[in-house]
Amino acid sequence: MIIKYLPLALLLSVSLHAQEVRIDAIPFPMHWENRPVAFIKNTHDLTITAGPKTDMFRDPNVTYNTDNAPKLLFTPDEDFVLTARIEHAHTSKWDGGAIVIKQDSLHWVKFCFEKDYTGAHRVVTVVTKDVSDDCNSEEIKGTAVFYKVAKADNVITLYVSNEGAHWFLVRHLQMDLRPGFKLGFLAQSPTGEKASVKFSRISYRHVKIKDPYAGE
Repeated sequence: MIIKYLPLALLLSVSLHAQEVRIDAIPFPMHWENRPVAFIKNTHDLTITAGPKTDMFRDPNVTYNTDNAPKLLFTPDEDFVLTARIEHAHTSKWDGGAIVIKQDSLHWVKFCFEKDYTGAHRVVTVVTKDVSDDCNSEEIKGTAVFYKVAKADNVITLYVSNEGAHWFLVRHLQMDLRPGFKLGFLAQSPTGEKASVKFSRISYRHVKIKDPYAGE
């Protein structure tokens, strides 16, 4: 019998990717896609640290296609509402934290709170159907903001709020997702050394919204 021993770094990577993550707010097990530099889990919140050159984007010019940002994902209900407070230091250009809906590498939505090319703290939506449609929206005066994502049938609606009570509709779009699509949390640092993103006040509900402007 020949016994092969894996390097410690590889064992740690395998362990991390295989590990099931659970928090009280999400009624489903979560798993990693791409390894974070560090990860902290409490009962109701998560902190994901992305390493350097981590991103999720398919450039319309087809010059920059990558999907290596760490993501903690789960398989949600067909219809849902997910909210979370996203907070990070906005240290380097494009540093960001996001809620992600992903079918596969060519079909996904990234609802990101990032440091934009001007240095502003920006609400950004990236809708990818083969290539990415990158849209800059509200500027946030601070390092934290509340995001809400609602899916009703094949319609996805994205909202932002300063305090988590009064929601502003950012984007309303259609995406045909097959059963088994993923939902979850992402951290990225395309130009920096790392970015630590905290997701708190997380809430998940299995509901189908009736009014996209109200989000309920």
